[in-house]
Amino acid sequence: MKIHIDLDAFFVSAERTRDASLHRKPVAVGGRGDIRIFDEGGAQQCDFENRGSFLGSFFHAYDATQGDLQKFQDSDGRLRGIVMTASYEARRFGITTGMSLHEAHSRCPQLIIKAPDMALYKRLSHALHAFLIQRIPLIEQASIDEFYGELDGWVADKEVPCFIDMLRHEIKAALDLNVSIGAAPTKSIAKLATGRAKPFGSLCLFAHEVRDFVEEIEVGEFPGVGRSMRRRLEAYKIKTLGDLIRSKGIVCTWGPYARSLYEAVCGLDREPIKAEKPRQSIGISRSFSPVYERMELRRRVLILSRHLSFAIMHLEVLPTAYPLSIRYEYDQKSTHSISDRRLFSEAHFKTLALALFARADVHPSHKVLSLSLHAAHFTCNSRRELDLLTFETDQNAHHLSRELGRVRERYGLDALRWGGEMTQNTTLSKNSKS
Repeated sequence: MKIHIDLDAFFVSAERTRDASLHRKPVAVGGRGDIRIFDEGGAQQCDFENRGSFLGSFFHAYDATQGDLQKFQDSDGRLRGIVMTASYEARRFGITTGMSLHEAHSRCPQLIIKAPDMALYKRLSHALHAFLIQRIPLIEQASIDEFYGELDGWVADKEVPCFIDMLRHEIKAALDLNVSIGAAPTKSIAKLATGRAKPFGSLCLFAHEVRDFVEEIEVGEFPGVGRSMRRRLEAYKIKTLGDLIRSKGIVCTWGPYARSLYEAVCGLDREPIKAEKPRQSIGISRSFSPVYERMELRRRVLILSRHLSFAIMHLEVLPTAYPLSIRYEYDQKSTHSISDRRLFSEAHFKTLALALFARADVHPSHKVLSLSLHAAHFTCNSRRELDLLTFETDQNAHHLSRELGRVRERYGLDALRWGGEMTQNTTLSKNSKS
């Protein structure tokens, strides 16, 4: 049997570990684009291990000198930002993840809004991972608040219900964190079981119980069913997982992915628990108030490229694809990607990032609301070969990038910066086009 362990409203639960007064109250942890990376302070901390929603590799330390609510208020007093996590008490007011803080507060005036402390959340996630390894031989961390475990050969199937019920209470006693746990023959069904067990519950499904369990669950709830697949299924009047199972003759003609989806819904897939999943990409994104001035935007691209270069060198990976995305006003978006098989160096990547921005900026008359820069297709995960014609020249630049990383590891990410980063446009009011 495989188990899925999910922390309940994790960010709120983490806040409650240090402030007991938050228990049984409507609480939301808010999020707002950390644009201090573009200022002198830069990104003060980094973590490349945990991945998941709202988790950036670079973040600022929690500032206890300023009130939590103040961190989300503009000069006019209006709340800015979104809900990253809401307590179950807050959810009773209809507050959901991704909702604007302004709307959340209007729905629940007594809502307690907390600023995120990513260092605390990551520390507790590491602590839970270490605790689980002591109890279960094979653990896979899917995100900062989500884990899978393999019980075959460790816990007899008939003992699994008791084991997972005891495990959630042991975690509560050791770390003061609420978790819900689902157990099933496969990872995807175990994840569904966890969803039904929340909050702070456990549910075990044996193979003969899977069909009845999934019968009325909507197809969109199944892990891995994206928007396009959901629309395709609904076009054929397939609305529940039970409908999908009965439509094998249709679904399995759509190709390998659809066939694997059918098997997963039936609880027949054999995806293993992987103690360490290889990283497929690394990226950095920032949202900010509308900016029109392209010189300022290029400066911000340089800063993002410097931070991403640090991550690439730290992880010791060699990317061969670099996508850059721009989100504009009027709900316009643009993405451009460059394939490059040269040995990685920060100097070359800086030039590449600026070229990417120039190509991706297809709406030069629009203000920009966010920038996102990624590196992917690592040579360790593919058969792509580096360019041998430039390899010898690039080796020196790669070595220099490694030395730059060591300096930044010791003195901070802003210890060494590119000259183009220093020309911050301090009159961003000019960016606003009438």
